[in-house]
Amino acid sequence: MISQESPATQPVEPHNNKRVAVLLAGYGEVESYHDLSSYNQAATKYIASQFVSIPKWLYPAAGWFLGLLDWYDFGVKHHHFMSPENEMFEKQRIGIEQQLQKRWGSEVEVFKGFYFCKPFVQEVVTEIIERASAPPKGGRDFQNLLVFPLLVVDSAFTGKIAIEQVNEVITANESEDLPFDAIRYIPAFATEPAYIDLLVRQIKESLNQLSTSGCFESQIGIILTVHGGPEKANGLLTGVIDGQALFDRVQAQLQHQYPLISIGWINHDMPFIKWSQPNLEQAAKSLIGSGAQTIVFKPLGWVTENYETILDVDDAIESLQRQYPTVTYTRLECVNDDPEFFSIAAAWANPQIEAMLSGSKIATWK
Repeated sequence: MISQESPATQPVEPHNNKRVAVLLAGYGEVESYHDLSSYNQAATKYIASQFVSIPKWLYPAAGWFLGLLDWYDFGVKHHHFMSPENEMFEKQRIGIEQQLQKRWGSEVEVFKGFYFCKPFVQEVVTEIIERASAPPKGGRDFQNLLVFPLLVVDSAFTGKIAIEQVNEVITANESEDLPFDAIRYIPAFATEPAYIDLLVRQIKESLNQLSTSGCFESQIGIILTVHGGPEKANGLLTGVIDGQALFDRVQAQLQHQYPLISIGWINHDMPFIKWSQPNLEQAAKSLIGSGAQTIVFKPLGWVTENYETILDVDDAIESLQRQYPTVTYTRLECVNDDPEFFSIAAAWANPQIEAMLSGSKIATWK
């Protein structure tokens, strides 16, 4: 019987006994409020310190103070909210691994690591190195590492945290013979056509399913939400460029049918720091002023649901409902565990995996 699989999806023959560890890197969110302080301390180190001068000795105090604010926000204001991000990220890890192993078989294994909570990126890289240095008897383990931040935008800023944390492990082990022939990286996919087409299709399908009370398309306001950022950081672009590029491409495919579309930046406003505008409420008010009778919020800057895509949007909707009670509001979901997204994400990894499996060890100099 002839296989119905295409050559691109059939498992390939092993490449010189090599394997690739694919590391999906994300923010992660706490699963216990006791971890809020350490979570925010890590966020202060890797994010806030890039655009605000913060002495290292202040990191613990900043983490404690921000953790206290989060405890009130999640535990009191939002009735013991717990983010679904980590659970959804695991589903994405499994889905992407299944797609990759259709083509590469056991040559590829997918791991996950978080910036600010367990399992930390550094811990996962250490585990991969340990496995590569002591493979199972008669077996083989990883000679290559593919770092894959699953963040969509902000790659030049937060995406590079993954590289910083990987390099921390390499530096800590530089006296030893590291097992990797190569380490590669997948940057932001804010301008990838397949991802943009997926978002557009999801938005159109959601609008077709929604009851818009007889509204014309010109009376439906769409706010495409992207993670905001400060205008300046220490030598890094903050993701506003990637976020705007993603919005522009999605808007271009929707605006002929739905002319009332705005970007909505989800910001973490701080004193003396100028953040991207318009924020969610500003964007909604502008569309309502142009005649929108219903407002739909769709996350663009995230692939996984988290407290920002849920709580920040819900808070904005609550405020808007008080001001404009006759307007209806809807919050749509991220791509989350859409099987098509797993296939798209795997396709971005395939060229890098092929290059590493067919390449030779890169010389290093001390």
